Amino acid sequence: MRTNSNAFIMEKRNVFQKQSTRLFMAALAGLLAIQTPGFGQGTAMAAKAATPVDLTGYWVSVVTTLDWRFRMVLPPRGDYFGVRMTPAATKIADAWDPAKDEAAGEQCKSFGAAGIMRVPGRLHITKPDDKTLRIDIDAGTQTRIFHFGDWKAPGGEPTWQGDSVASWDTSGSGGLKVVTTHMRPGYLRRNGVPYSANAVLTEYYDVVKEKSGVQRIVLTSSVDDPTYLAGPFAGSVHFKKQADGAGWDPSACSAKW
Repeated sequence: MRTNSNAFIMEKRNVFQKQSTRLFMAALAGLLAIQTPGFGQGTAMAAKAATPVDLTGYWVSVVTTLDWRFRMVLPPRGDYFGVRMTPAATKIADAWDPAKDEAAGEQCKSFGAAGIMRVPGRLHITKPDDKTLRIDIDAGTQTRIFHFGDWKAPGGEPTWQGDSVASWDTSGSGGLKVVTTHMRPGYLRRNGVPYSANAVLTEYYDVVKEKSGVQRIVLTSSVDDPTYLAGPFAGSVHFKKQADGAGWDPSACSAKW
């Protein structure tokens, strides 16, 4: 699942430049506790307009060598590299016990919105109507719904996938911005690194295309959580488009993989 394609690297150059800017703005927003003006505000108000990028179809995770230790295997307790945690978060992570999570019915903690896209697996993205985008995820059999326009959250108890509001970026790549709140507390990483109900997940979905015709999603995300993070947890993952649903394999949540 690794890519060494020079053509792909060249195709992504402009997108990665934009991703770097987005990560910087997300970090700045976290430090200043302000909301950075979003991309594509105009189209958020006119969701019935043609979408700039077609994200629909089947996609599979691409795991790089750098990400392998955190995504393809269950990281050991205490391996928190790259996460700026508060003392409260460290205490929780140090006490992580997957058997206890399973016994308590909390086996989906790693499959909530703030962590699910880093769990290797497949996506099936559909557009039920002009105001929603749906992502079915076979890892943990989870479903995320992105709402466009002036949608209002129904309230109630937080859920694993939270409430997601989306808007299109028409200024450049035509990517998608998604902000998710009202999430049930879970794990950023599968070894117990926590995020709280106060966490805010901001994501940018960009599509790049290789000269061979292969399409990939470059997903840049940032989690801000005043309870458990001393700074934004930001990163990027990739998905490659599939011709069909071959390999689609929904599986139940587990605290052990």
